[in-house]
Amino acid sequence: MEIKLLAFGIVRDFFGGPSIEVELEDGATVSALKAYLETRYPAIRRLSSCLVAVNNDYAGDEQVLERTDEIAIIPPVSGG
Repeated sequence: MEIKLLAFGIVRDFFGGPSIEVELEDGATVSALKAYLETRYPAIRRLSSCLVAVNNDYAGDEQVLERTDEIAIIPPVSGG
């Protein structure tokens, strides 16, 4: 299945823009997506953490992804 990922913060730099489309197997989980991204974009491994939001809610590693999901990759955020 082809899914669109929205990128925020430094992840935009890793992806080369605000979004990308990736091809994953049907029934892929968030964990599988993270593994794919670490292989395709090794710089992402340098982040202390990276959250995945599916349809505006943070998702656990075992959540199954659907092609119609809105998926965002969110790097660590600091503020002050």
